Amino acid sequence: MLSSVEILILSAIQGISEFLPVSSAAHLILVSNYYSFVNQNILIDICLHLGSLLAVVFYFRNDLFNFVKNRSFLIKILIGTIPILPAGYILYQTGLINQLRNLELIGWMSLFFGILLYISDKSKITKKIEKEFTNKSAIFIGIFQVLSLIPGVSRSGITITSGRLLGFDRLDSAKISFLLSVPTLAAASLLGIYDIYKEGSADLNFLAIIAVIFSFAFSYMTIVLFLNFIRKFSLNIFIIYRIIISLIILGVVYL
Repeated sequence: MLSSVEILILSAIQGISEFLPVSSAAHLILVSNYYSFVNQNILIDICLHLGSLLAVVFYFRNDLFNFVKNRSFLIKILIGTIPILPAGYILYQTGLINQLRNLELIGWMSLFFGILLYISDKSKITKKIEKEFTNKSAIFIGIFQVLSLIPGVSRSGITITSGRLLGFDRLDSAKISFLLSVPTLAAASLLGIYDIYKEGSADLNFLAIIAVIFSFAFSYMTIVLFLNFIRKFSLNIFIIYRIIISLIILGVVYL
């Protein structure tokens, strides 16, 4: 059984790394391995994702709940989610998703897509989200988002990368990325709930509740700080972090 301290650690990792371009899946795997978290509690995993989902919904509530005004934009967000749903389901059902959870792959993916993030962040700003976020743009970003199923790629990182490659600025790219996380996190949570239903039942306990609360708090804080940060600064600090951690991981694997 996971302790409350372990829940706090996992909530911090999930909440912070879910919305930063550094790969939450990779960090959860690394931390779980390092601290020997042996409990594979599906309910806790769902609660961590649910906390992140609630945070992004709460932050963007005006965009999400004003459907009449933002209908066209929100439909594009749903279109952008389409590619990852069948890909994720196939990887999950075939068990291939578990074969991707290894340090060597995480190290290389973190390095390669960190460099790609650097290249994309040099792109000229040519588009604004209000006028030029089209169905084609949504599908393009959605296809890139499929790559985030590989630990180390980073869902936030790859969607921001693709947004920058299209010519959107950092803030617009991050907004698209965060809103794309809503249906993606919702789908992941529903899949987890289905697993619980299929395997029996899981009691809602204190640890599950605090997992939602802590994950929400860390996620919301990260969204606020990250959006404020990229209004003023480049993504270089995250790129440097990715390169450093990837070199450490690859050093452990090969040395």
